[in-house]
Amino acid sequence: MAHHQSAKKRIRQDEKKKVHNKYYAKTARNAVRDLREVSEKDAAVAELPKVVSMIDRLAKKNLIHKNKAANLKSKLAQHISKL
Repeated sequence: MAHHQSAKKRIRQDEKKKVHNKYYAKTARNAVRDLREVSEKDAAVAELPKVVSMIDRLAKKNLIHKNKAANLKSKLAQHISKL
């Protein structure tokens, strides 16, 4: 267990950040899943910019790797073009 006040504070901060990051990562994953389930092209095209923005924000904060973000965006665009 931590003995120094700064180490205890770091543990508290890390736990807060973990919960915060987990929420945004899960929200983005749900948005990607919901976009993949959409069957109408118009609705999917309207939703794509929102999901891409979420993915970009996660990549910018290093919650997901930038290449994973690029792959997700590419796959979503391919999926929508096939509708």
